[in-house]
Amino acid sequence: MKKIGFLNFGHWSSVPGSRTPDAGATLGQTIEMAVAAEESGLDGAWIRSHHFQNMLSAPFPLLAAMGAATKTIDLGTGVIDLRYENPLYMAEEAATADLISGGRLQLGISRGSPEAARDGQHQFGYDLQPGQSWSELAQARGERFRDAISGGLVAHADPDSGWAQPGQEKLTIQPQSPGLVNRIWWGSGNTVSGVRAGEQGYNLLSSTLLLQDDGRPFHVQQADQIAQYRQAYATSGHTTGGMTAVTRSVFPIVSAQDDMYFGGRRERSDSHGHLEGGKARGGPTYSGTFDEVVDLLLADEAVQAADYVLMANPNQLGVDYNAHLFTQWAEVARALGWK
Repeated sequence: MKKIGFLNFGHWSSVPGSRTPDAGATLGQTIEMAVAAEESGLDGAWIRSHHFQNMLSAPFPLLAAMGAATKTIDLGTGVIDLRYENPLYMAEEAATADLISGGRLQLGISRGSPEAARDGQHQFGYDLQPGQSWSELAQARGERFRDAISGGLVAHADPDSGWAQPGQEKLTIQPQSPGLVNRIWWGSGNTVSGVRAGEQGYNLLSSTLLLQDDGRPFHVQQADQIAQYRQAYATSGHTTGGMTAVTRSVFPIVSAQDDMYFGGRRERSDSHGHLEGGKARGGPTYSGTFDEVVDLLLADEAVQAADYVLMANPNQLGVDYNAHLFTQWAEVARALGWK
């Protein structure tokens, strides 16, 4: 059956009406939202990670706390920007959080999206080698990370340390969390990177914005990306991926409060423009009556093709309102035969 979850962007600000005036409120409420989502019957609680902005920047402590507060729900990221990560340190953090949650992490990783900082990676101590691109660096770090969480021998043992076992030549990172390598998703904003994700044995986390636009509707282009990913994965020989996920903004209008917040956002057309030197396209917001939202999702080719559908949640409206949304999303999933 198809899985459904929320994707929390983690915004905070002190503007009037915000239930998240600061970082502490956002972090605490994100944990509460994971509990509420589990109680509502959702399958996943996913968070976005951004640096140098009023958003969630350190996913692993938060994922561990979410894991300690819940029992069954998946805990995911969409996505961790590998330009900012040491792959071996990340492997230790990821395995620790996965063990705390009982093996429920679903980690989205990638080169990352456009960001606020012009020199953010440099300030973190990371720079490109001559002739290297950030995409190439992210690919290399992703492979090293996956090797480390799979028990790869990544460091040479020091026989004079007193810690190495007799005859031991190389060491693995610790702890290890078996099965985590099967739950790594590559965040992809175009068909080329989606195909590469399939060839490399990742799961596919399709972006909320495709950095390509051939004129077809967003959901049609995204469904084509999913189809080409699956073809590449099927011939790759890998067994560590094969799952696909998409994200949508979905707001059933079933109360006066829903109408106040989202009644004016009944968009039916894609957004499109230019980003990073090329054409880009994003999907519409699905807002309407319960039946209208169900029909819109039924007509969305990428939603129908994906294994996991994430709903972008308005975290600044607080836990109570989001718990209401989670209940409605679970009802939509049931109406669509997903549960």
